[in-house]
Amino acid sequence: MISATHLHAMVIHFPIALLLIGFINEIIGIVFKKTFFNKTAFYLLILGTFGTIASYLSGDAAGEGMDGGTLGKAIELHENAAIITLWLAIITSIVYCAVNWFKYSNKWIKVASVLLFAALIGGVSRTAYLGGQLVYNHGAGVELALPNFNENESGLNL
Repeated sequence: MISATHLHAMVIHFPIALLLIGFINEIIGIVFKKTFFNKTAFYLLILGTFGTIASYLSGDAAGEGMDGGTLGKAIELHENAAIITLWLAIITSIVYCAVNWFKYSNKWIKVASVLLFAALIGGVSRTAYLGGQLVYNHGAGVELALPNFNENESGLNL
């Protein structure tokens, strides 16, 4: 059975990759003036936002009941960063949708939207760093027990 912790571990890598590659595509599109990269960035941003929502929901379920102590404080930091990242992703997607829908070509709107995307990447990076700290420094979600072998399954006497 897949637990919320396992689901979160499986889902979190998608928004990290999608949003980071989307931002890189946006920069390439601006520098080389290639609309293909800008459109790719837009679609990766939308997909990454859905992944961010799924990651937040699975992480919220995985963190249920882990309050108090050092681990509780670390989880709270990670959760606060995740909330900021979630809202940055949603707002950035809405802005990009509006820019594409209404065909805004104002230079300052484009600069503001790219800066918003950059802030989103900063939020994703901070959230991912804090999540890594939870796993590697605090052992959150890590099973430390060896599998339970019995004589009938493995033929070994353990």
